[in-house]
Order: sequence, then C-alpha cells, then structure tokens
Amino acid sequence: MLKPQTGPTREVVNLDGVWRFAVDDRSAQAPWTADLGGTLDVAVPASYNDQFIDPAIRNHVGWVWYQRNVDVPRSWTGGRIMVRFDAATHEGRVYVDDTFVGEHIGGYTPFEFDVTDLVERGARFRLTVGVNNELTEHTVPPGHIFELADGRRKQQYHHDFFNYAGLARSVMLLHVPDLRVTDVTVVTEVDGADGLVGVDVNTSAAGTVRLALRDESGAVVAEGEGASTQLRVPEARLWQAGAAYLYELDVVVLHPETGDVDDTYTVNVGIRTVEVRGTQFLLNGEPFYFTGFGKHEDTAVRGKGHDNAYLVHDFQLMDWVGANSFRTSHYPYAEEVLDYADRHGIIVIDETSAVGFNLGVAGGMSQRNPPPTFSPETLGDRTRETHAQHLRELIARDKNHPSVVMWCIANEPAGQEDGAREYFEPLTTLSRELDPTRPVTYTAWLGAHSGNDQIADLFDVIGINRYFGWYIDLGDLVAAEEKLRADIEGWIERYQRPVFMMEYGADTMAGLHAIDAAPWSEEYQKAYLEMHHRVFDDYPEFVGEHVWNFADFRTGAGLHRVGGNKKGIFTRDRQPKAAAHSLRERWTGLGGQKPGTAGR
Repeated sequence: MLKPQTGPTREVVNLDGVWRFAVDDRSAQAPWTADLGGTLDVAVPASYNDQFIDPAIRNHVGWVWYQRNVDVPRSWTGGRIMVRFDAATHEGRVYVDDTFVGEHIGGYTPFEFDVTDLVERGARFRLTVGVNNELTEHTVPPGHIFELADGRRKQQYHHDFFNYAGLARSVMLLHVPDLRVTDVTVVTEVDGADGLVGVDVNTSAAGTVRLALRDESGAVVAEGEGASTQLRVPEARLWQAGAAYLYELDVVVLHPETGDVDDTYTVNVGIRTVEVRGTQFLLNGEPFYFTGFGKHEDTAVRGKGHDNAYLVHDFQLMDWVGANSFRTSHYPYAEEVLDYADRHGIIVIDETSAVGFNLGVAGGMSQRNPPPTFSPETLGDRTRETHAQHLRELIARDKNHPSVVMWCIANEPAGQEDGAREYFEPLTTLSRELDPTRPVTYTAWLGAHSGNDQIADLFDVIGINRYFGWYIDLGDLVAAEEKLRADIEGWIERYQRPVFMMEYGADTMAGLHAIDAAPWSEEYQKAYLEMHHRVFDDYPEFVGEHVWNFADFRTGAGLHRVGGNKKGIFTRDRQPKAAAHSLRERWTGLGGQKPGTAGR
C-alpha cells in the first residue's frame, strides 16, 4: 500500500489531534450513530492506555471508540476521497456518520477506505472508529481472555511487553485521482559500475506510465516508459550503511486518450544488493556485520504512539553508540521510522507481529504442562492464515525501503515442537514468493537449540535469542560463557549458515552499582555484554549482535518485571547506563566490519 503524499495530483488532510473517546461499556449501544457522550478526550497518535489515570481504562479489554468531525475541502473536485489509518491496534472498524465503511484486523499495518460516495465536498461528516485490543488463539500476536469471578475480563498474552492499543499512528483524509498509481515495486541490482532499477507499476485503470529517476541534485539520470521496465544508472551511487544515497523516482500516469497527466507519485530509491552466501551476509557484495539493538515503540504516556521527536533522538543515540542496525521487534514500526532509516543509512530487520508463538512461555515465565503450541485447537491453520496476511501486508508496505535487508517472520516460536515445521514452511515459501530479493530469518528461543530445532533450515540466517548469565546461570558468567560457546558451535556445525545473536541482555537498574558486579547492577550488565563479545569474535560465521534492548520499556505486571523490562542500554527516558559507553567503545568506527577483522 502506497504511503500518502501531497503533490501536484494528490492532497492530504492530517486528522491527528484530540478526538472524543469512550470505552465500550461507557458508550451507547451503537456509538457511531451520534456524538459520543461523556467528557473524555484522547490524543491521536498515541496509545490510549497511559493517557488516563483510571485503571479501568488502562486495563480495559475490548472495544473503545474514537470520534471527530471532519471537513472535506470544497476544492476537492473530481477524483476519490479516502480515509486512511496508519494502524489501529489490534482491530479497527470505521464509520462515516451512521454508515459502516469497513474493518481491518492487524495492529501495525495501514488500511484505507474509499468514502467518496458517503461524504460531501465542502461539508462536514462524523468519523467514528472502533478499536479492539483483544488477542485470541487466532490473532497475531496470540493470547486469550478469561472472565474473573467479579465479572471483569482479563487479557493474557505471551509476549513480554505491554499490550498498548488504540490509534497509535496518524489518521488522514486523502484526495487522489480516478486514474492513479496504486502500487510501485522497485528492485535494484548492480552491474559493474552501473545500477539497475527494475520498476513495476500498478494503476487503477489503463494509462501510459512514464518514469524519471533523479539523483540527489535533481538531475535526471535515467528515463523509461511502461508499467514494467528496468532503468540503467551509469556510475551509480550505492546506498550504504552509514552512507545513504537516495535517488528519486517520479512515476507519472498519462490519460490514455488526452495524454494529460492524471497522477504523479514519487518513490525514494536506494541502489543496493543484499545476499547470503555461505556463512556470510553480504551488503553490496561485501561482508556486513550487524551492530545494534532490538527496539520497541515505547515511551511514557504515548505508549506505542509515534513521535517524531523521539524518532530523531533515538537515531541520534544509535549514531552516538555506533549502532548500524536494529530489528523492529516485535511488530512493524511506523513507516516514518523506515523513511528515516533510508535517509540515514541505518540497516533494518523488519519483523511481523508474530510474537508469543510459544505456549510453554508466558511473558518469559515457563508454564507447567503447557498445551502444544501448534495444533488445530491452538495455533493451527486459521492462525497461519492470519499470519500469512500479516506477512503480505508487511512486505507490501515496506518492500521499497533500501534500509530493510531481511524479513523476520516470527520471534521466539516453539521451533522445537512437533507441528512447527508444518506451520512455518508455507510462510517461508510465501515470504520468498512475495520478495525473492531479501533473506528470511526468525529468532530461536532458549529452549530451541541446534539439537532439537525443527525449522532453522527453512531460513537463510539463523537468529538466536540467548540469555546465558541471566535466565540461566544468573551471575555466573564463567558457566554462561561455556554454554554460549557450545550453543553457537552447535548451530554453526549443523547448518553452516550465518548465525546472528538477535537478543542478549541483562536487566539493569540505572544507578545501582556493585563492587562484585552483582546482577541488576550497571557493572554486571557491562561484564555480561563483554563476555558475549569475547565469544562472538571467535566465530567468523557469526554476523551480528543486537543487544536487548535499546531502552527500558513497559511490560505487564509480574514479579520479575518491576516497573517494566530494564534490559535497556538506555533508560526509558533515554539516559545511558554504563554499558552504553562500553558498547560505544566497541562499535564506533567498525563501519559494518566484524570486530577484529579491520585491515584483514
């Protein structure tokens, strides 16, 4: 789905701001048929949970309602009028005045509806949006709901971050032409010193497509015509980690009879290649070593609400610490994040919201006698169909971002269980059908190792999440190092593929110090990371290190989560812990090379 943009043929009215708000049990039977009652207002974009001090709203399970009046510009003659949502977590239903327009399931990808025939140009309409945060066995991520003795409904989920919900990203009213660009797919290759830019364009109706590729100075470097063509760029500037170079592709659609311009759409293009060859990950044909983090969209009050100030500051901190990459754990991030990564040369591993696919683990705590994860009664065909749709929407949205170099289709699934292969094999096949140009990965949890994992060979890069020295052998880094080496060697020996540590970390209370580097102290976090780095540097098959986590983040309540997950290198308000300085010393200046290999 194309990201909205304002241009000669398109207009956007941003609907962010303060909306009226109600939870379902405090609203009318059909709240979209009238103005929402009550005095509650809510900010958009932002999760609704922490904006209010009422715990019944913060922990509400079920539907909530957003509403505002929208004025349609009188100047919008002809064309189509669309209402667009960058996300509604986890399900959205849209109403124009009293009319149901449509719904979307999935909390982190965009959707839009044509409302041309329901609104009047130069007039006002009432826009109402229902948002549901419920997670079940068939949603992605999964969960289940049970009712307490006092009648309250409680949501249980198996991922270790708070289930923030609502309209956390922008809402827009769009005006687009009848004959318009509906999709663009860009695939880049390198041929000697030249860049090859393959372009496929879909339009709403038949028209003539013309293409012009401009460099950063605005000069046209390649032109073409047709809905499917390849442009050659002589002496191309490649998009590199830390040295982004973006071309601008102008897509113009001409009316088939008059030859007039009906639509124009612009796509940023980074010419680069990615490839897995043997045990190496290659960017533009050269071995690349990932340094960085798993992150979260998580800030105080906003929850998962997108905030451009935090976007800029977080990227400044990643640059300061020497990180060249991050993973969108554990869901697709706002597209503004990827746009920023494109412009600044930050590598992205793009992940679906398939987290919690492990019924033996609930928020990091093992359960006794858990049910099988993959079965018709738990995560079966219906869940896989939902998962596949999430994957389609992720790739359709993010396929043209040069910063995105891998698709991660699940975080910590029960890969050791029977049924895992039958579940995941169709999804890896689908990923490669949708995008044959990018490698596919996943992350293996602690209980899935090289001896029992049933799915690792389906993936191009083996991602592992390991917490030796924290959840296992707490405080004993000698024993932890021994287990870590054996684990990594097992993956390398069995699969002969790149191995990537996508999570490793230790909870750390900022300001807690200990001479003996006791767990939870800043000294222990620093020593814990340094042990891992000694191990990583001994294996040439090892291609990346992503610390868990970039910053402390909010979780559900739990005895082992005091005020949230504290594994951040930065606090939730983005102040550095001691480990941030040691990471900066290790990572700064590497330029994508593995530590200790510079000059080889």
